[in-house]
Amino acid sequence: MAALELRHLRYLLAVAEHGNFTRAAEELHISQPTLSQQIKQLERTLGVQLLDRTGRTVRLTDAGAVYTDHARRALRDLAAAERAVHDVQDLSRGHLRLGVTPTFTAYLVGPLIAEFHTRHPGISLTLMEMTQDRIEAALLADDLDLGIAFAGPHLPGIAATALFTETLTLVTGTRRPDAGHVTPLPVRELTDRQLVLLSGDFVTRDHIDAYFTRHRTAPRIRVEANSIQALTEIVQRTGLATVLPDAVTHDHPHLSPVPLDPPLPTRTVTLLHRETAYRGAATRAFTRLTHDLVRSRGYPPAA
Repeated sequence: MAALELRHLRYLLAVAEHGNFTRAAEELHISQPTLSQQIKQLERTLGVQLLDRTGRTVRLTDAGAVYTDHARRALRDLAAAERAVHDVQDLSRGHLRLGVTPTFTAYLVGPLIAEFHTRHPGISLTLMEMTQDRIEAALLADDLDLGIAFAGPHLPGIAATALFTETLTLVTGTRRPDAGHVTPLPVRELTDRQLVLLSGDFVTRDHIDAYFTRHRTAPRIRVEANSIQALTEIVQRTGLATVLPDAVTHDHPHLSPVPLDPPLPTRTVTLLHRETAYRGAATRAFTRLTHDLVRSRGYPPAA
């Protein structure tokens, strides 16, 4: 594919995204007349109108919608091909793009990245914390190589490999000497308890809310936060309790887990990737390391 044709694809996708020639031209750092001329040239080459310019915003025609769908896939595949060509099998250099849901930054990401850097210091890594639906969308768009999240259902085209079982429990801010031997708290007693929880943007909150609903319990949610660090800081400094993975509180000097009766359902942690994605040396190395670390730290095996 000629460079001019690649430029045509990128120009068309920019106009389709913005619905406006002026904003697309600004993003592409070219003049609006040049952009318009290039799109018209593409339409003449294809012999079909790709954009409807009659309204206040520029929209794709039916033919344009079909063409842009193929154009996105073509550019994504070309980017993957470039990474494959430059992949270094001895892991002396490379790059990995990883997405994780928020709970894992509190206990898994640190040891995992530290060990990966120790083993492969020449590989750079981009780490992004995001919700599970965004991780899966980014994997499908080839914006991520791997994701760490929870077992499905997943979007079509996403493959999941089970890593371990995660257990959630109630957490307070006072570390007791008998931690681990506390009598389970009946869930109905949470009705009068004030909690700080992750916001509703995250799958962990859905999991917690479903548990409360199933047991007809309605705690008073006084604070919602969008990070695990915020939860732990708030719990340490207030009388509020929260719900966190056991692994977060295991070695924390100022947090105390309180088992619930019945316990919160466990979740299966998974490593996600796009089914058709090229799996470079860095991706394969990180996958192996993740399984090794999960075993070495004694995380409960996946059911």
